[in-house]
Amino acid sequence: MRFTFVASVLAGLTVTSLAIPLLKRDVIGPVIEHDFPDPSIIKVGNTWHAFGTQSIYDNTTIKTKYATSTDFSHWTLQDDYDALRTLPAWVDASNPKIWAPDVFELDDGSFMMYFSATTNTAGDGRFHCVGAAKADNVKGPYDSVSDSPLACPTDEGGAIDASAFRDANGTRYVLYKIDGNAIGFGGECNNAVEPQRDTWIVLQQVAADGHTLVGPAHRILNRDDIDGPLIEGPALVRYPGPKYVLHFSSQCYTSEHYSSSYAVSDTIDGGYQKAKFPLLVTGTPAGVWGPGHADVDWDGQHMAFHGYASKESVGGRRYMYVARLSWDGESETVGLGV
Repeated sequence: MRFTFVASVLAGLTVTSLAIPLLKRDVIGPVIEHDFPDPSIIKVGNTWHAFGTQSIYDNTTIKTKYATSTDFSHWTLQDDYDALRTLPAWVDASNPKIWAPDVFELDDGSFMMYFSATTNTAGDGRFHCVGAAKADNVKGPYDSVSDSPLACPTDEGGAIDASAFRDANGTRYVLYKIDGNAIGFGGECNNAVEPQRDTWIVLQQVAADGHTLVGPAHRILNRDDIDGPLIEGPALVRYPGPKYVLHFSSQCYTSEHYSSSYAVSDTIDGGYQKAKFPLLVTGTPAGVWGPGHADVDWDGQHMAFHGYASKESVGGRRYMYVARLSWDGESETVGLGV
């Protein structure tokens, strides 16, 4: 299994080497030159909507960033609008640190947002848990649907980076990361010192309402030495076969080594095999430093991720970039290009 990078200069020829670097024109951006970390995207009608993590640099009181586009290439940031209106009682409202909001549509036409927030139940501000909020339309504002979090394993460091997936048969799932590095022993992203903590990606079935848990959770992917201190930011896509492609990020998000990778499985709840090489790393695409936390729309063809615009900005503001994906069913490869 491999990803194929398709560069426009090759006039449609398929490149099968994982070592071929992407050209800058294979990725559009930055499309938002404003701190917009951990972007998620959804298309409703003819409009794309993006949601991002609460910034520590720009409009810091806005809990969830929001932007729109009608062509996927040009985006308008609504920097004074907060898409998340109410928080549940388990959130530390004085310092909620809302991370990685992910919005999806329910069967009845309403919308659900998964988000991570600092919990006041344990950890003295160190731990996040995953919650859910609902709105009548995609823009919101969103209101919490429960006084209890969806996932809150504070004994393992909490949970972050929730994302939604709807399988071909209509079954719904939420994915999230167990934030083990929150209880690590120091170093880069608090988990570079032995013994390193697990940072499992978890798959949990949910009911049609998007937030009622169904059955047990499945731990489907964990960090390895090659991933550095963590893996995080899961986004699941199904291609014909079926083949399940799980996008995730590795290394520490504050460094130039942060990257976006993937793993592939024939089944949804296990057997994921990591690719030998990441999909996005510093320099691939050219001009982006520390590209990661990619979200892929359910069509499997549109991707958004964040990155630093220069070496000097690493560790600071993260801009949003976009790219397009293609799936070759015969060779079971994904192409990245526009």
